[in-house]
Amino acid sequence: MTAPLGRLLTAMITPMTPSGEVDLDGVKRLAQALIASGTEGIVSTGSTGEAAALSEEETVAVWKATKAAVGPGVAVIAGATNNNHRASLRLTREAVKAGLDGVLLTVPAYSKPPQAGLVRHFTALAEAAEGLPCLLYNIPGRAALNMTAETTLRLAEVPNIVGIKESSEMFGQIGEIIARAPEGFRVWSGNDTDTLMVMALGGYGVVSVASHIVGRQIRAQIEAACAGRTADAAAIHHRLMPLIGALFVESNPIPVKYAVAKAGLPAGPPRLPLIEASDVARARIDAEMAKVTVDLGR
Repeated sequence: MTAPLGRLLTAMITPMTPSGEVDLDGVKRLAQALIASGTEGIVSTGSTGEAAALSEEETVAVWKATKAAVGPGVAVIAGATNNNHRASLRLTREAVKAGLDGVLLTVPAYSKPPQAGLVRHFTALAEAAEGLPCLLYNIPGRAALNMTAETTLRLAEVPNIVGIKESSEMFGQIGEIIARAPEGFRVWSGNDTDTLMVMALGGYGVVSVASHIVGRQIRAQIEAACAGRTADAAAIHHRLMPLIGALFVESNPIPVKYAVAKAGLPAGPPRLPLIEASDVARARIDAEMAKVTVDLGR
């Protein structure tokens, strides 16, 4: 039996050594620290985890280390898909063999398939997942393609496609998905900036980057929204927005890797073509982290 997918999922960075090798001990330490600071589940080797820079062997090793660190009661969702359909099938099957709890089905970047191609691609991947829960991931900013509400709703009929991480910032589309989706299909915000709005529309939670640093506070925001305490949820949103802005001042995960290291947890440099945070970015992150309670490592 797989672990339940929580409302607060962290899109975890992949810690590296100073020489740029995957730091599996660091993966374990960080995963445990995230759970201790409010995270309910982990998305491993997504875009924040530098999936495009990892070999398949490294990817599987990161999954296994993450799952070993958090144990059977915490969901680990595999970022197993890319714009290579056959490679995505292979990695999805590896996620099943590794004992993970779900698979993230990301709209492919670069190839810009038609909507019918997305349906066939994701249906085949869901079948390869052998019953593991699958989350769709719509991210037009990276894919240069929006998966429409109609396509999402069609895929929601696939039994083990259980939700979507929505990063389109198209709130009309997101609301339509929430309103028309079958019972049990859940929508997570894919952007920390959008969590309040997606929850107000009836969303389930967030796949967060900022939860590396302020996980308990983001979880409190979600709980306030679920309880109908909109003013409390909004207050948390407004308080955290300057930090969230700083964590995306340069390409993700450059800023959050710096922030995690500043908080005393393993991060390491990103792999090329990404580089370490600039002095300007570091100064902004330093300033905003000084204004909040850092949950990570506490």
